[in-house]
Amino acid sequence: MSRNKFGLLVLPLLLAGGAATAAEIANNEHPFLAATAAAMDRMMAAMTIKPSGDVDRDFEAMMTPHHQGAIDMAVAELKYGRNDQLKRIAQEIIVDQQQEIAAMQLALGKPLPPSMPAPTQGAMSPMRMEH
Repeated sequence: MSRNKFGLLVLPLLLAGGAATAAEIANNEHPFLAATAAAMDRMMAAMTIKPSGDVDRDFEAMMTPHHQGAIDMAVAELKYGRNDQLKRIAQEIIVDQQQEIAAMQLALGKPLPPSMPAPTQGAMSPMRMEH
C-alpha cells in the first residue's frame, strides 16, 4: 500500500475518535506517517534477499527485517500515539519482536544482537521519547 493511501486510511480513523483537534492530529500525524513509511521502506528493502539455497537462513534473513519493521512502527506509536492501551501494546510488540529476532539468530548459531538501550530510551536513540 502506498504511503498516500495509508494516510488516507488513517486520517478518518483518527478523526472518528474525536479526542484530538485537527491541529493536534496534523502535528502528530505527519511525523508518525513519515516514521512508519520510512520503517516500511527499510523493511521491504531489507526483506528482498538473494536466496542462499538454505530455506532456514532465507527465512531468518527475511523475518528479521520484518520484525524490525514492527519494532520501528511500535516506537513511532510510543512517540506519537496518545492511547495508553495501544502504547502498552506497542511496548509488548517491541519486547516480543526483539526476542523473536534473537531466537531466530540463536537457532542458526548466529551471535546475539548487541545489547542496546530500549528503542525509546538512551541518548543514542533517534526515536527518544520526550516528556
